[in-house]
Amino acid sequence: MTDENWNAVVDIASGICLVLGALLSLGAAIGMVRFPDLMSRMHAASKPQVLGLLLVLVSLGLELRNWLVWPLLLLAWLFQLLTVPISAHMVSRAGYRTKHRHPELLSEDDLAAVVTGAGEDGPEDARPEA
Repeated sequence: MTDENWNAVVDIASGICLVLGALLSLGAAIGMVRFPDLMSRMHAASKPQVLGLLLVLVSLGLELRNWLVWPLLLLAWLFQLLTVPISAHMVSRAGYRTKHRHPELLSEDDLAAVVTGAGEDGPEDARPEA
């Protein structure tokens, strides 16, 4: 395979990864706008966005044609992979506790007993004084 053909194959692979990553990010954005409640929106924001970013970073690594950038791209993706689910979880819990949810859309509410019990069974010294 000649060098020119190899460059064409890499360009096509990079373009496919870039388009797929952009489509996944677009799907996440549409889900953020169209889904009815906070919990669904957090799912739409976190799941496809991480894979979309991976595809965009792979596309960038292929287009740069430099193996020295791959560790940096991998590190950026790993940080996203670790922080996006945690931040979505924390935003969802905060939204649940502040009543930004639709209980009729939940099939099972495992957190209700924990949130209700936290206010009643807490230690006396942890409650603010009146």
